[in-house]
Amino acid sequence: MKKKPIFAIVFSILLTGYTVFALLDAFVIPHDTVVLSEVSTSTETTGTTETTDENVEERKPSGGKHGKRSRSENKEDSTVVVDSEDETSTLSTEGIITETSDGWKYESENVTITITRKYIENTYVYIADVEVSDTALLKSGLAEGTLGRNITAKTSEIAEEVNAILAINGDFYGFRDTGYVMRSGYLYRETSGDSDQEDLVIYENGTMEIINESDISASELAANGAREIYSFGPGIVKDGEICIDENTEVDQSMRSNPRTAIGYYSAGHYCFVVSDGRTSESTGLSLYQLAEVMEDLGVECAYNLDGGGSSTMYFNGEVINNPTTNGNKISERSVSDIIYISQ
Repeated sequence: MKKKPIFAIVFSILLTGYTVFALLDAFVIPHDTVVLSEVSTSTETTGTTETTDENVEERKPSGGKHGKRSRSENKEDSTVVVDSEDETSTLSTEGIITETSDGWKYESENVTITITRKYIENTYVYIADVEVSDTALLKSGLAEGTLGRNITAKTSEIAEEVNAILAINGDFYGFRDTGYVMRSGYLYRETSGDSDQEDLVIYENGTMEIINESDISASELAANGAREIYSFGPGIVKDGEICIDENTEVDQSMRSNPRTAIGYYSAGHYCFVVSDGRTSESTGLSLYQLAEVMEDLGVECAYNLDGGGSSTMYFNGEVINNPTTNGNKISERSVSDIIYISQ
């Protein structure tokens, strides 16, 4: 008879404790929140050889941090100014970002970036016109901040790490064993590729040049003041004119693909171009069509970078194009490196 009251008391204490814990767990104790990104992990491959699946919804240039929210949206000195129905400006400590009907504009003391999205050859093409007061603001970024054969990360991850305002994928040097590689003045690889391998050289003074590896060594380029050397290619515009024919393609590439290219007007004035592809809304560009886009932009020279699932444009904290490898989902491919504009 004495055991029943003790058991009842113990049971009451346990029940009360569990009830209190449950209430605390539900309403008081903090928990980590998992946020699912729009961009998912893609198959780790390179080049432009995958097939197309026409079931992808295009990402439109709206929302996110562009215009209505700036990178410094939580700072006390951020101010939002509404200019018109289709244009919103955000003032931050880093610069002014304006969202327009077809893109964005970023202005700071040292950088002006104008991004427009056009529909060319059944393909969405993102064009970033970039002007910098100091050519050192055009930089290269590395996955995990390190040069290495099997070190990769998404373009957006590298861009966030280096605090880029604008970035595109680079040449994915880590996928190949040959081709000159120089980053930030450090010559990482000077083993030449094929006899017709063309590289993009960015010099310390901000000028750009397309060279053939059979004509000059990497050490000579370094002695001549090279700061960056990219070895994907080919060059698609030289001296303001298209320098390839309609049959030119990257090895093992399909005709229509997502593409990435960089163009040069003059020291301090550049353009980044990325096209979507492999979806029903955006088929992609041939290499020659990409060259036509760059020629129409009036660049002095233009160079083809890694394409396919690698083709990514990042601006103001978000990926603004629709990178896809197989066409069945919007997802970034992890790459070795990026080209970016710092703030």
